[in-house]
Amino acid sequence: MKKFLWLFLAPASASSLLAQTPAPVTPEVPRTTTTMLHAMSQAGPVMVVLLILSIISVMLVIVYLLSIRRGAVVSHGFMATADALLRKRDYLGLLAVSNRHGEAIARVVQQVLDFTTKNPNADFEQIREIAQTEGTRVASNLNNRVTYLADIGMIAPLLGLLGTVIGIIRSFGALGADVGSQRYMQLSHGISEALFNTAAGLAIGIPAMIFYAFFRGRSQRLISELESAVTHILALLSLQFARGSERTPALLESEF
Repeated sequence: MKKFLWLFLAPASASSLLAQTPAPVTPEVPRTTTTMLHAMSQAGPVMVVLLILSIISVMLVIVYLLSIRRGAVVSHGFMATADALLRKRDYLGLLAVSNRHGEAIARVVQQVLDFTTKNPNADFEQIREIAQTEGTRVASNLNNRVTYLADIGMIAPLLGLLGTVIGIIRSFGALGADVGSQRYMQLSHGISEALFNTAAGLAIGIPAMIFYAFFRGRSQRLISELESAVTHILALLSLQFARGSERTPALLESEF
C-alpha cells in the first residue's frame, strides 16, 4: 500500500520542486534598429552635397515640365492671330499682341516688328537676319537650360565615388585600431558610409540623365516648331514687302 501511494506522490513532489526552482534568466541581446535616415546622416559630409543636388534636380524637373512645352514656345492661338493681323497689315496690332504674350515665337515677332517700326527704311534681308538671330538666341536658351540636368547627372556619381573612397579609407584606418568591439564598429561604419555614398550618387545621377534625355528630345522638337513658325511669319512679311515698293501705312504713321 505504501508503495502504491509513493507512485502517485512522487511525480507531484517532483513537479512542485521544479515549479519552485527559478528558471535560468537568459540575457537579452540589445537590438539597434538603424533607420535609413539615420544611416544617411552618418554617411559623411558628401551626403549633404548629394542631398542638395537631389533637391535641385527635382526642382529643375518641375520647372522644365512647366516651361518646356509647346504652349510656352509656339501656340496655335498666337499663330492664328499673327496670321490674320499680318494679312491685314496691322503691324501695330500684332506688336501689341506680341507684348501681351509670353511665348518664344511672340518674342521673336516682337523683336522683328520693333526693329521694323524703328527702321522703316530697312530691307527684308535685315528683317530676316533679326528674326534668325532672335530665334537662335531662344533655341540656345532652351538647350542651355536642359544641360543643367546633364551636369547633375555627371557630378552626382563622381561625388558618390568620392564618398566611397572616404568610407574605404576610414575602414582601413579601423583595421589598425585595438582589438575589440570598437574596431569592428569603425570598420562597419566605414563600409556603410562607402556603400551609402555610392548608392546615393547613382540614385541621383541616373534619373537626372533620364530626364535630361527626355527634355532634350522635347526641346529639339519645340525648336523645330519654332523655326517653322518663324519661317511662316517671314513668308507673310515677304509677301507684304513684295506687293509694292511703298511701306505699309501702319508703319509710316507710327513713330517711336
